[in-house]
Amino acid sequence: MKKIIYILLAGAILWFIFSRNNAVRLPPGVLAPDSPKQENITSPETFPFKDYIITPLAKFYIKAKVLSKKDYRGGRESEISPVDLTLGWGKMSDESVLDSIDISQSNRWYHWRTDKSPILSREIETNSANMHLIPKDQSVESMIKRTRKGDIVEFSGYLIRVDAKDSWYWVSSLSRTDTDYHSCELVWVESFEIQKF
Repeated sequence: MKKIIYILLAGAILWFIFSRNNAVRLPPGVLAPDSPKQENITSPETFPFKDYIITPLAKFYIKAKVLSKKDYRGGRESEISPVDLTLGWGKMSDESVLDSIDISQSNRWYHWRTDKSPILSREIETNSANMHLIPKDQSVESMIKRTRKGDIVEFSGYLIRVDAKDSWYWVSSLSRTDTDYHSCELVWVESFEIQKF
């Protein structure tokens, strides 16, 4: 019995070390200078996905730094969106800025904390966002799941609303400047790339 406990403990320690060191470290400097691009859709055409109806609200494109990644398996949302990425652009894609900011994710939210921020709080809030990703197919999902903290990613698709038959719905923010309850982006991802350096 002791041998099994030691094996499990060793496995847990190795997993902890690997997961901590799995982040990508890129040189300082703004690596994703541009804000996400969005083009609102005035006459959207809905389409089915699994047991849901998707309504595109805006065309969406982003190139950004992965500040944090969280996989989800529990809850209704995880049926369609298995991964959240917290993304940063502009000054929030600069490693020298991020070194002073602690970033975490839980319950489909992203949180940041800093003792002495090198930039204004509002710059942190408007140059980063937590995004719920809904991959269009298995290939896109596989690429999203390969993403590591620190990667520069580029993807496009739509900001969307999701409706279920029982009146449950989930809707994306259409602004990068909001910080309230519905401020996360819900993205139907059609193409996804991890930038090579």
